Amino acid sequence: MSAPVRYIPVGVVVERRKAISQWAEFLWRPVAILAGLPDAAPWTPLAEDGDTVTYYAGPAEIALYRSEAENYRRNLRSETPTIWVTMHAKGGEPPFAIAGVTADPAEGEGWTEPGQAIVEAVAMPEIVRDEIAAFVSKYPAQQSFVKRQRDRVDPEALARRGPQIGRRDERR
Repeated sequence: MSAPVRYIPVGVVVERRKAISQWAEFLWRPVAILAGLPDAAPWTPLAEDGDTVTYYAGPAEIALYRSEAENYRRNLRSETPTIWVTMHAKGGEPPFAIAGVTADPAEGEGWTEPGQAIVEAVAMPEIVRDEIAAFVSKYPAQQSFVKRQRDRVDPEALARRGPQIGRRDERR
């Protein structure tokens, strides 16, 4: 990947729910992206509703790459444009660190492959959508790949060879 052309600062909001499980006490997941950076400190509680607490987890940046403009374009054209957030367990307080935020669906899907990361797709805020749309408009859509058709083989042309004399390895 080439160097990023544009960065969009965002804030990440996560939710902690009481788990109904014997293996985990709480379930954590990203639930929203804030356009810009709020004045709150990371891991500030935003709301509490029974067994659910919502936190401002901290700042992150969406890096936009010129080479991925077509993926951003597809995301914007989808019914609900999304941002992918990945978090890794830290084993202390706070329990998770924001590992990445992206608007590229292929990158977001790639984050789901390995191990223990929490990866969630959340709704893209309107302001972020507008910034990504402005970025994408600077880079025209790439022409799609067109596979050329092979020429058809003429069986008659293959049958018109002259007579072959001798063994194949002697004909040099």
